Amino acid sequence: MCRNITTLRGLEPRATDDEIVAAAVQYCRKVGGVAKVSSATEQAFDAAVAKIADATRELLGELPPRKAPPKTLPPLRRLAR
Repeated sequence: MCRNITTLRGLEPRATDDEIVAAAVQYCRKVGGVAKVSSATEQAFDAAVAKIADATRELLGELPPRKAPPKTLPPLRRLAR
């Protein structure tokens, strides 16, 4: 899939809403072939991002804890360093 989407499960502290939405945006860009959101694609793109972010929150909430943290940090955490 997309190399820009990093593993969010197992992060300490837990994945933030911004990190979840950023992953959803990257997924939608890749699957939809949308490099830049235009007025023609904005409504569909935003709706898809919201649905995927909700599904991601649900998934992360239901999965058991990881035994080891992910190997890479999400981009938002790398920028904060």
